[in-house]
Amino acid sequence: MLRCSIALLLPAVLSVLESPVALAGAGTAGGTAPPDSTLQARLEELVDGFRGRVGVYVRHLESGRTAAINADELFPTASMIKLPILVATFAAIERNELEFSQQLTFTDSLLYPGEDILGAYRDSAEILLSQVLLLMITTSDNTAALWAQHLAGTGTRINAWLEENGFDGTRVNSRTPDRRGDWEVYGWGQTTPREMAELLVLIREGRAVSAAASDAMYRHLTRIYWTGEALSRIPPWVQAASKQGAVDRSRSEVVLVNAPSGDYVFCVITKDQADESWGADNEGFVLLRSISAALWGYFEPDHPYQPPPGAERYLP
Repeated sequence: MLRCSIALLLPAVLSVLESPVALAGAGTAGGTAPPDSTLQARLEELVDGFRGRVGVYVRHLESGRTAAINADELFPTASMIKLPILVATFAAIERNELEFSQQLTFTDSLLYPGEDILGAYRDSAEILLSQVLLLMITTSDNTAALWAQHLAGTGTRINAWLEENGFDGTRVNSRTPDRRGDWEVYGWGQTTPREMAELLVLIREGRAVSAAASDAMYRHLTRIYWTGEALSRIPPWVQAASKQGAVDRSRSEVVLVNAPSGDYVFCVITKDQADESWGADNEGFVLLRSISAALWGYFEPDHPYQPPPGAERYLP
């Protein structure tokens, strides 16, 4: 295993994303079938009266049926930006700039204040890159994510990959030169519901970096600790890949469900929410659960599901 500090790795990764490794135009991919008018009406009913701006994008992968509300409008990513960071890190691994099992050295200077698990590590502690990525995705550890962002070549290189692969609206803003104005508006990152959903599809279909890297990323994305919102309305026996995000005035989640009748993907993002509370009854959290439940019921009418009584006691 390689052993190195973050400072020693940076020069080696500067060229990690110099050329496209996925299909050009991926960010605007979608179904060719016309929008599903029934599903569209249901989504519009669910967002009606929401105190804030809502973006929704849904696509059933096999049939191509879609529904969308403000799907190409820019929204803050919050922690969903960790999905592009994950892809960029695997791109570095694919190019042999990093190793999945390589040993890194954590230092206190990397700590992002908060409740991160990685923050409990002592200075000079050793940790595998694979474990850093696990923390970044599974528990949404911010310290791990910022470390991975740096290892992947910084926001500049991640944004280059996104642009080269057709994602015109999705960008890393935090700690990225010339993006302070965007950071002031959107925070850590920005995206559109359509692009974030289609990035997850790219991974599902084995077209992000490589088939092997996509498989590994997909495994990470199916091991989510935060199951209390959209995932809580999907049966636990059904696999789903996902990433969530939340800041004071925004709630978001992107999910790809490996449903019995065929995969479907959806992304819901809010911004300018009036409700800035952090309880389960926050309007944004309620909307995520409502849309997820509606989509499962719509695409899987032969497999009805309701969380059992008391389920909320066991949801983080």
